[in-house]
Amino acid sequence: MSPLLLMIIAGAGIALLLLLVLKYKFQPFVALLLISIVVALVAGVKPADLVATIEGGMGKTLGHIAIIIALGAMIGRIIELSGGAEALAKTLIERFGNRRTPLALTVAGFMVGVPVFFEVGVIILMPLAYGVARAARKPLLVFALPMCAALLAVHAFLPPHPGAVAAAGQLGADIGRVLMFGMPLVAILCLVGYLVAGRMTRRVYPMTDDIRAEVYGAHVTNADLEAWARDDYSAVREATQGKTFAGEESASSLAAKLPPAPAPGFGLIVALILLPIVLILLGTLATSLLPPESTLRAILVVLGAPLVALLIDTLLCAWLLGSRRGWSRSQVSDVIGSALPGVAMVILIAGAGGVFGKVLVDTGIGAVVSEALRTTGLPVLALGFLLTMLLRAVQGSTTVALVTTAGILTPMVATLGLSPNHLALLCLAMGGGGLAMSHINDAGYWMFTKLAGLNVADGLRTWTVLVTVLGVLGFLMTLALWPFV
Repeated sequence: MSPLLLMIIAGAGIALLLLLVLKYKFQPFVALLLISIVVALVAGVKPADLVATIEGGMGKTLGHIAIIIALGAMIGRIIELSGGAEALAKTLIERFGNRRTPLALTVAGFMVGVPVFFEVGVIILMPLAYGVARAARKPLLVFALPMCAALLAVHAFLPPHPGAVAAAGQLGADIGRVLMFGMPLVAILCLVGYLVAGRMTRRVYPMTDDIRAEVYGAHVTNADLEAWARDDYSAVREATQGKTFAGEESASSLAAKLPPAPAPGFGLIVALILLPIVLILLGTLATSLLPPESTLRAILVVLGAPLVALLIDTLLCAWLLGSRRGWSRSQVSDVIGSALPGVAMVILIAGAGGVFGKVLVDTGIGAVVSEALRTTGLPVLALGFLLTMLLRAVQGSTTVALVTTAGILTPMVATLGLSPNHLALLCLAMGGGGLAMSHINDAGYWMFTKLAGLNVADGLRTWTVLVTVLGVLGFLMTLALWPFV
């Protein structure tokens, strides 16, 4: 089959995928699997080999990422239901002080975002933003915008979040190196997001009546918010001590069944969040710095394997945040199990993206696309960022955009001989594309704008602009690092 025809098949397949997801509202997993089958048959895969191709792509992808995503979700679920995330955020608010409360919530977004998914992090932290905004008599967006941008930045860039894990798996990047470069990069982005959001929120945006009434009371108007925006912060510290925040009464039925216990300590939650990251980084450094015959290297490589590090952390979370605080064995099991339904479809979508990638390779489409991309003259880093941002803008899902781009780029990357550090930077550049362009086809956009009380236009002016600026900046940072690693 000619290269031109293979290119046409690939383009038509991606266009049909987007059509199914956007117009006909197909579930992305079903759409990816269907398009993979159609593209494989049209491009010349023999019917007898079709099943083997699909199973091979699914198995190779899920063998690497399914355990990591599942264990990461379990850790996040235990921290969430134990009250650890709220305790972390409240302590940060107290320690940062009244004037820097938005920065405290941004740091909370970064730290909570590591173990929990974006949507869960928003649900956990937004009630805190409500309470602080009410007590401080300040517009909610001052607190919510940088905090939620930090949550999304972590979700787009860092393992164990599914898009980052899937992209690293398909491209053959080391997760430890992705974390090594990604943690400081995302921390800088969160700080920039806080500063940019501070300038954006100098203007007061009107809030919808329902959210304004929920946060401030029915008697408060948008004109009142504009007047408050000119005043100094007040009573923020009191908002974090012994008060009930909006939304805390609506705990999940599972959380309501757990025995009452004091909130976990700040240091314990920070240690549990950092433990798997530290183990993974130590495993990565051991392979580079210690001799192959070293016993210490062998131990650190095992402990630093992402699935081992996350498993250790899951067991510690279950004991320290569960059993030691009065949860029964069945309650610990129920909490851990409750994390899986929420990530099952995400895991399947990542697996289906792996199927699509294998189809591109086995049919020769990948090699043709790789050659076409190479002739554009753009560096692979820019291609990764632009393709991911384009797919993100068109279909909305960060995970789908990262998985699809990784499948497209894998054949090209295989011919470039990139170093492990460069592969990690490529994953992070793609994360920048996955962060940018959150708009009206993204569930995260609607979640933020609804809970922040923004209309569509103001959501685009604030949320979409901010995350796109941060996504582009993340790419530029990887571009600046590229020559030096």
